[in-house]
Amino acid sequence: MRTFRKRTTRTLGLAGAAAATALLLAACGQDDAMSGMDHGGTAAPTTATATATTDGSAAPSASGAFNDADVMFAQMMIPHHEQALEMAKLADGRAEDADIKRIVTAVEQAQDPEILKMRAWLKGWGRPESAGMGHSMAGMMSEQDMKDLGAARGKAFDRAFAELMIAHHEGAVTMAEEERKNGASPEAKALAAEVVRAQTAEITELRKILDRL
Repeated sequence: MRTFRKRTTRTLGLAGAAAATALLLAACGQDDAMSGMDHGGTAAPTTATATATTDGSAAPSASGAFNDADVMFAQMMIPHHEQALEMAKLADGRAEDADIKRIVTAVEQAQDPEILKMRAWLKGWGRPESAGMGHSMAGMMSEQDMKDLGAARGKAFDRAFAELMIAHHEGAVTMAEEERKNGASPEAKALAAEVVRAQTAEITELRKILDRL
């Protein structure tokens, strides 16, 4: 009887310890689950925000409507804008006229973000940034044009910049008008409309500047 009682007491003690351990593990499991839920709730918005702002612009939906005209517009307008920015950089230390300097600032503020936007579109569409060889872009300056512009100073620079930027803007307007006519992407057509509006206005200003220089 004593042996049975000792064994029974020992068995009940072990059972009680096992039950306590199980309850403790269950409680820890609930704490871990709740903790995981908290982390999951905060991680998702952070990831989504980072993805949406990685390149500083909103990428288009890959399922959005677009066609070859949209792709060509972006592929050709990117280097066109890049050259305009190169021309604008040459104004630093060379331009003299206040209105020329103001237009230089407007070109930089408008066209750099537009380049980022078009690169995002091409990435979203799964298309390369370059259109390849054999595509001519209206209004592009030659290498000699850029060298001559860089060699000018003061009023001579102002006149050369105005003349070259008028031709450059006219080429961009032509390309944008083609996109408005043939494109399918609402975003690309909207940008084309803005290019026509802004650069046509700058062409008018540049012609007025030339008249008084």
